[in-house]
Amino acid sequence: MILQIPMQRSGPEVEPPARAHETDAAYDLRAAHSEGIVPGGRVLVGTGIAVAIPEGYCGLIVPRSGLAIKHGVTVLNAPGLIDSGFRGEIQVALVNLSQAPWVIAQGDRIAQLLIVKCEAASFHSAVTLVSSDRGSNGFGSTGS
Repeated sequence: MILQIPMQRSGPEVEPPARAHETDAAYDLRAAHSEGIVPGGRVLVGTGIAVAIPEGYCGLIVPRSGLAIKHGVTVLNAPGLIDSGFRGEIQVALVNLSQAPWVIAQGDRIAQLLIVKCEAASFHSAVTLVSSDRGSNGFGSTGS
């Protein structure tokens, strides 16, 4: 079964999210307008897309590996989260980690949208937690 997600585009020139290959997990998101990013700078880039993600699912905005390795540009708050109740335009916070300015052209692939099933949870107080091999070991506990 394919999950149906209603979508609106801000104009006919805006391309819907699309997978590059049929078996890809995430859908490419494209810039709705041109934007420059200075070295060390960050920008919020609109996609011209709004979606209605069904309850019980969320969207994660994840970086494109090619953009990161070739240009040093990545998603600032990766992964960005789109809750099922959000109906506004999907925007992507990008950061330029390179030493050179970079220009995003309208229609460039800037990030990917991954649709994920998410469960509701109820948190409650507990006197103890079930033990695990890792225990309370945190940052760096599994090596460098």
